[in-house]
Amino acid sequence: MIVGIGMTGHSSDFIRAVVERGYLHQCTDLAALDARASKKPIIAYIGFDCTAPSLHAGSLVSIMLLRILQQTGHKPIVLMGGGTSMVGDPSGKDQSRNMLNAGDIAANMAGIKEVFAKFLDFGDGETDAVMVNNSDWLASLNYIDFLRDLGPHFTINRMLTFDSVKLRLEREQPLTFLEFNYMILQAYDFVELAGRFDCDLQMGGSDQWGNIVNGVELGRRTGGLELYGLTTPLLTASSGAKMGKTADGAVWLNGDMLSSYDYWQYWRNTEDADVGRFLKLFTELPLDEIAKLEALKGAELNDAKKILAHEATKLLHGEGAASAAAETARKTFEEGTLGDELPAFEAPRAELEAGVPAFEMFMRAGLCASNGEARRLIKGGGARLNGAVIASETQTVTLADVNSDGVVKLSAGKKRHALARVV
Repeated sequence: MIVGIGMTGHSSDFIRAVVERGYLHQCTDLAALDARASKKPIIAYIGFDCTAPSLHAGSLVSIMLLRILQQTGHKPIVLMGGGTSMVGDPSGKDQSRNMLNAGDIAANMAGIKEVFAKFLDFGDGETDAVMVNNSDWLASLNYIDFLRDLGPHFTINRMLTFDSVKLRLEREQPLTFLEFNYMILQAYDFVELAGRFDCDLQMGGSDQWGNIVNGVELGRRTGGLELYGLTTPLLTASSGAKMGKTADGAVWLNGDMLSSYDYWQYWRNTEDADVGRFLKLFTELPLDEIAKLEALKGAELNDAKKILAHEATKLLHGEGAASAAAETARKTFEEGTLGDELPAFEAPRAELEAGVPAFEMFMRAGLCASNGEARRLIKGGGARLNGAVIASETQTVTLADVNSDGVVKLSAGKKRHALARVV
């Protein structure tokens, strides 16, 4: 349970937690929303398009925001973008997304749904979360009727001022008419959810501000509805790196796409300047405890990073997986031994008898994206085999390198390791 400290001048537990923990960027009418949330449960939604088979860590701010909403006595709606994924959100993008067919979207949606059950309680109660699919209403729209009913409420002049459009135009990147319609569809989603569920509030990242405001205004113009919008800050690491991305790719939330150990390591490697902020956003530790952790300096700050990694991993993968990942890291980095949770892949005995190029093994292990990248790693002295630097790009891995446990340890730099298990 999220616990705040002190008073921020807000009357509702929800807004108080949102402000204190750093989730608030913009709100259409914060005072009115705060007053409403203090009187009765509000119903709020966030939309998630189905563009990949898993969400990544960049979506965690939104997921945690829905969790806080529920924990403070309100009802979350998870909106799956089965319909809008057919169009593609241009917000924050320099170019068009790849077009997905209905089969791709359905498969992606099935993978994405798994994550939410770990953060939210679903059911039929007043504050139980519900999951809906906007394809249920968007797929059956009559285009002419839709244009006649909603088109008059949107001006091209105003739509051209939104960041999602301006970014493309300023960079002379094409913006298709299909994508241009996205903001209208998202606004329609808000009004539809207001009608079906009495939804009061739409939340999302700061890049969604224009789309959210459109929904608020459309509800007012078409039905006299009093709706609200709230956005979270665009989250990047202090170095400028995008949240949920690493040099090795996306930090996926589904366990079959990223192991709990790799997930733990992602948080353990948080930059020093981000520890306090990430503890507030991605854990449920009390704020007074977080204040003590972020005040640590030097080597002691590593203890705070381990706590961040444990708490974040516990929320997604469970206490057992978080503890196992921490123990594997301790064995690997502090004792120099092999941990049970290190990423592993199978290496056929017959291949090792003949000898496999080391650079190829690094690519198979997922430590490098290509043979070329692996060669460069070896050439730069950053590749190790069982702890020893690989001196030559032509070096091979053979059965002689297999230890008594039947594995070969591959290391890319000091922090990334994998095991080749002989089969």
